[in-house]
Amino acid sequence: MKEVIIMEKISVIKGDISYLPLHVDALVNAANSALVPGGGVDGALNQKAGPDLGRAMLKFGGTPTGTAVYTEAYKLNADYVIHAVGPHYLDGDHGEQELLIEAYKAIMTIATELEVNSLALPFLSTGVYGYPVEEAIKVAIDTVKEFDLDAKIYFVAFDATTEKLTEKYLNQ
Repeated sequence: MKEVIIMEKISVIKGDISYLPLHVDALVNAANSALVPGGGVDGALNQKAGPDLGRAMLKFGGTPTGTAVYTEAYKLNADYVIHAVGPHYLDGDHGEQELLIEAYKAIMTIATELEVNSLALPFLSTGVYGYPVEEAIKVAIDTVKEFDLDAKIYFVAFDATTEKLTEKYLNQ
């Protein structure tokens, strides 16, 4: 993984969030509303963390879209996992942006409560949930910047295209 530092506290890393090469206080899981271990980021994190993570997630009985909860990180390179639920993208006219903003606000509220010094986040809803990547990047970065969290923020881009779009937006 190569880290590209764009701003003092916000940077982008290309790679798999479940195999971060550095320890972070918290990392974010792109969870489903049932909080049942699934695929994508969620599946990768659960596989790496071991079965305890999935069991901890199930204890919540779910959480609505636009919200987040947290658990221990178990075998991941972090202390906590913040499980956030982003929206399924339909056409942009069904409150998707508002729900995505709420999901990132929920992440940042939990990170603030946990007093994290470092946080790694994927771009929620950009996989099977179909959110347009460039729009999701803008929402994520703009929402995270609204919080006065004294922490190093790592956005984790799964592919080179997402990494380049993130670098471009951070450099504006």
